Amino acid sequence: MHFTPELFESLQRMGVQFRYITLHVGAGTFKPVQTERLDEHVMHAERYLVPAQLPAELRTMRRHGGRVIAVGTTSARSLEAVAAQPESAGRWAETDLYIRPGYEWQMVDGLITNFHLPRSTLLMLVASLLARNDWRTIYDEAVHRGYRFYSFGDAMMII
Repeated sequence: MHFTPELFESLQRMGVQFRYITLHVGAGTFKPVQTERLDEHVMHAERYLVPAQLPAELRTMRRHGGRVIAVGTTSARSLEAVAAQPESAGRWAETDLYIRPGYEWQMVDGLITNFHLPRSTLLMLVASLLARNDWRTIYDEAVHRGYRFYSFGDAMMII
């Protein structure tokens, strides 16, 4: 939702390459964490289709100094699921991968995503990409500046 045709053209002129995956985002994406302990939360599953050749392509790109920046938390989860289960590439698969602080990223180097609500698994995923307290500082600044949160809100890029 944050990309216009003009922005795509500008990024391509700068040498950014785009690859696409297919996602079926479920309502569970927005289900808040309702347990006291993060590891007790049961993560919902989402369906995805990552083209068969894409994981190898991304690994090659990373070996040559490139970075994989996922657009959206479901894209990030899907790419990480394929990194853990390479046989899922090239076919419809489902993941209930729960990414939270302490997770060791395999495929994704950065993320473009919205500002997410407290107690959401989406915020946990964001926090896992950032240093321990950085996400709080970033979110404090977003609130102070009046950024819009949630699905149709403002976006950030984490690298």
